Amino acid sequence: MIRGTSILTAIVLYSSSAQLAPAAPGVPNLTEAAGRYTITGSSDIRFQVDQVGGGGIKGSFRRFSGNFNLKAGDLSNAVVNFELEPQSVSTGQARVDTFLRSSAVFDTENYDSITFRSNRVEQTGPDSAHITGTLTAKGHSAAESFDVRLTSWNGRMIGFTVSGRILRSHYAMDVGTPIYSNVVEFDMLVEGQRN
Repeated sequence: MIRGTSILTAIVLYSSSAQLAPAAPGVPNLTEAAGRYTITGSSDIRFQVDQVGGGGIKGSFRRFSGNFNLKAGDLSNAVVNFELEPQSVSTGQARVDTFLRSSAVFDTENYDSITFRSNRVEQTGPDSAHITGTLTAKGHSAAESFDVRLTSWNGRMIGFTVSGRILRSHYAMDVGTPIYSNVVEFDMLVEGQRN
């Protein structure tokens, strides 16, 4: 399922936009944004799986970590690493949480992490970008992509929204389809701190 790839994307989009258009107030240029960042615990990693007839499952992950490195003037060497602990899934319903941790879904007894490693960042607008990479969950890996929009920047902390859609079937987690959608939708608020 996912994680925080897009810190780099947000920085990249603003860094490169500084070369393409006049910078808006508070927007870093490439030199300002370059460096290593760590995803902070104040980030909010949320997901949703729809159900036929309404309802569905909504939840979040409480434990995650990640970092990215943006090298000034060379976006081809930018790297994003994100890892979350599926054991930390929380839907507000103990029965659902137990099921999600079971072998039918995350199989947390055998797989203690879900990882994302970026391989490409593409600017899509003055404050937006598209990031692609490899997501690995439950022993399966697939190419995934996320859209990012920069929402805040103060020179040390950066914030952005991240959205994406992942197919559960790519990771042997498609139990319950078609009653429950095969699509997991992510809507995240991610914050990073410059190291």
